[in-house]
Amino acid sequence: MTSPDFTRNRENFCYRHPDRQSFVLCQRCTRTICADCQTQAPVGVICPECMKADRKAQTPAQRRAHRAWRSGVDSSKPIATYAIIGVTAVVGVLQLLLGPIIDRTLLFAAPYLFPDMFGGDFSFQPWRLLTTMLVHSGITHFLLNMLALWMIGRSLEPLLGRWRFVALYLIGGLGGSVAMAVFDPLAATVGASGGIFALMGALLVIGRHIGANIRGILVILAINLAIGFIQTLNIAWQAHIGGAAVGALVGLIFARTRRQSQRLVQILLLGVLTIALLAVAFLVTPVVLRNLF
Repeated sequence: MTSPDFTRNRENFCYRHPDRQSFVLCQRCTRTICADCQTQAPVGVICPECMKADRKAQTPAQRRAHRAWRSGVDSSKPIATYAIIGVTAVVGVLQLLLGPIIDRTLLFAAPYLFPDMFGGDFSFQPWRLLTTMLVHSGITHFLLNMLALWMIGRSLEPLLGRWRFVALYLIGGLGGSVAMAVFDPLAATVGASGGIFALMGALLVIGRHIGANIRGILVILAINLAIGFIQTLNIAWQAHIGGAAVGALVGLIFARTRRQSQRLVQILLLGVLTIALLAVAFLVTPVVLRNLF
């Protein structure tokens, strides 16, 4: 099901397959192309027609280099999604084998950002803002998060492209950790929920931007946010809200800076957002901690 606005805007569909929606543009001609029409180039992806034109202008040496580049590359597959799941699964196996030592090494808690406020029991370890996404509180927690990542990533990664997808996931995870630091600075947290909710938030904004029917993802997002407030489940609702909000902002940046000429602006905006999140973590959290003490 799609809205009338989505159907009327043909720029939201692959120019070679009019029934397939996409959010990726050819880096040469800037036409919309679906996953099956994307050819990975040294920078971005290009459409079959532009690839054909490039090949005609190539020297024999360039053709050989192109074949070497293309070997083993299939841009239609959500490679980044599979890679994230794979790395997280490896850490999950280490959790089973080595026990709590992995949790203690990778989990996030605000005291690791401000060790001086806790009498030297902690050391400054800011990387935990992201490494917490690799550890989970149990097999069920891991399976549910990875299932959600797999289900959303298969659709969203081809829509955005690999590097945008990875940036969205990581910045969203950072947003979830920052929200935990601000709203519950004394709590320790684990899990990829910040990144997962960021994917849902971005999908909601991008879907709205291109005119798609977003009611389904809106309902799913609302239900999952509501579940986080059930006290008996011990879920970090702060990370969910933070991830979803940051994911929506990243989705808005992607939607507003879609064209190749806006690539630098897109990167700068993502950098500004990341710096703003870090500023919130390091400037607001100490104030909250002082009020608690």
